[in-house]
Amino acid sequence: MFLDITLQKNPKLIDAAIKLHREGKILPDTYVIDMDAFLYNGKIIKEEADKYGIKLYFMTKQVGRNPLLGKELMKLGYEGAVAVDYKEAKVLSDNGVKLGHVGHLVQIPKSSLKELIRRGIDYITVYSVEKAKEIDEVARDLNITQKIILRVIDRNDILYPAQYGGFYLEYLKEAAEEINKLPNIKIDGVCSFPCFLYDEEAKRIKETPNVKTVLKGKDILEDYLKRPLGEINMPSATSVENMKLISDFGGTHGEPGHGLTGTTPYGACNDDCVEIPSMVYVTEVSHNLGEESFVYGGGHYRRSHMENVLVADKNHNRKKLKVEEPSLESIDYYFTLKGNSEVSSTAIMAFRTQLFVTRSNVAIVKGIKDNKPELVGIYDVFGREV
Repeated sequence: MFLDITLQKNPKLIDAAIKLHREGKILPDTYVIDMDAFLYNGKIIKEEADKYGIKLYFMTKQVGRNPLLGKELMKLGYEGAVAVDYKEAKVLSDNGVKLGHVGHLVQIPKSSLKELIRRGIDYITVYSVEKAKEIDEVARDLNITQKIILRVIDRNDILYPAQYGGFYLEYLKEAAEEINKLPNIKIDGVCSFPCFLYDEEAKRIKETPNVKTVLKGKDILEDYLKRPLGEINMPSATSVENMKLISDFGGTHGEPGHGLTGTTPYGACNDDCVEIPSMVYVTEVSHNLGEESFVYGGGHYRRSHMENVLVADKNHNRKKLKVEEPSLESIDYYFTLKGNSEVSSTAIMAFRTQLFVTRSNVAIVKGIKDNKPELVGIYDVFGREV
């Protein structure tokens, strides 16, 4: 999906990845991240957000909950991290990364609440009155007031499987009345996901019905609470391209993830995308069988849209082959390439991914743009150095 655009916009990343693999410094099934390009993307997204007064929480699940990258983004002035789940929140907090937003998309389990809340979280998203009561109990024990965001949903919203939850608009005021009685909770925001998606036909990012739901939820809560909410959170497709859209619809916060790695659908289809691809997948040819070759797997994501692979042999010859996405019914022990290749050749791919659902390694490399690639560290997808 992103191989051609990476060859066009960041060929040095591919060269560095091949070199590191050939020298034996990285193993197959490793994602290589160009740290300088990643932080450049973070900088220009932040600068665009500042134009419109949009605050940003960075997402690290796409890059394996990597604390090194998280700490570098904090230096750029980001508000903190948005942790997709309680496991990511703990990893980031253990490594000194500020927790800006936790609980969306995965609620914090009861037994993890005290441990995480005492570390300090700007906002916790809740899906139920029951969870708000659990948070209030912990906040009282800690003698603090915890700000929360209510996830709002309506019947026509776009919701992905395994991500359902929140407050239907028709019951929102009733829920807010009950939550507002809790002494150590402050309702201070609304959110939904996804609020924006790339429209392939229009070739631009457009709002989803969820935006209208968020704005209706905002009006309901502000009318009941008699005060403005501090956070109108509108995540998904957060990048330079849609920062003005967030502002136009009244959003206050965005949460870049794929924008940081330059792997948004907008970036794959539009030459005017300003973010630079900063991540490739590196593997190795294991064997041939018939007219196909097989490379080591482990890094598959079921929405990857992987299409092409660049194979580089020991004599520096390169060729592009088609790659077959593994069946969802099977474990991705290997990826199948359409054509024979020299055994142990380097294979480079670039596709949409979520590193935290893989069993891959993550190699952070700096100095690529200056032709001085330096391996900063190798991590697993839980953010631990290996």
